[in-house]
Amino acid sequence: MTKSTAFFKGMKRRLTLAMGLINNPRVLFLDEPTSGLDVQSNLIIRDVIRDLNARGVTVFLTTHNIEEANLACDRVEIINRGRIAAIDSPERLKKTIQSAQSIEVAFEPTDPRRLEELKQIPGVSEVRKEGDKFRLFTEDPSGVIAAIMEYAGDHNCKVLIVTTFGPSLEDVFIKLTGLEIRTKGVSTVD
Repeated sequence: MTKSTAFFKGMKRRLTLAMGLINNPRVLFLDEPTSGLDVQSNLIIRDVIRDLNARGVTVFLTTHNIEEANLACDRVEIINRGRIAAIDSPERLKKTIQSAQSIEVAFEPTDPRRLEELKQIPGVSEVRKEGDKFRLFTEDPSGVIAAIMEYAGDHNCKVLIVTTFGPSLEDVFIKLTGLEIRTKGVSTVD
């Protein structure tokens, strides 16, 4: 009787990576190496990629996960509809849209009506609800932070967190590809 050995997705990815390393390559192509993996497997594969790169191996990584590209790559190539939109380091790409800044804020108590109320703050160009937080886009972070604190006092709520962010690689991708985030008109099925 033969015993079947089944590997989980993370183990399969690690084995595939190991097979690619058997011949000690100078260049390695990896297509979505961490897609669908658990956190531990993802971290292991990222560590292997960093180690390979530190040893002089050029690693070409294709991914739809923009944050992964930001964390793992020295240079990023953004491709839109089969054409190269940009090639540079993640930080240089982010500097191309330096005006796009955002503030992440969470309040206690939570209230979904805050989304519309926060849109009324002067200097805010867009507000998104992200989990239990709100992200406010602005070109005047210090003025908006002051207005957020005033809003909290006026609405008898506590600010749990306020974090400022410069542009992300995702923001760059959206700007360079002309994509827009569309949430209006989306219907949900009960």
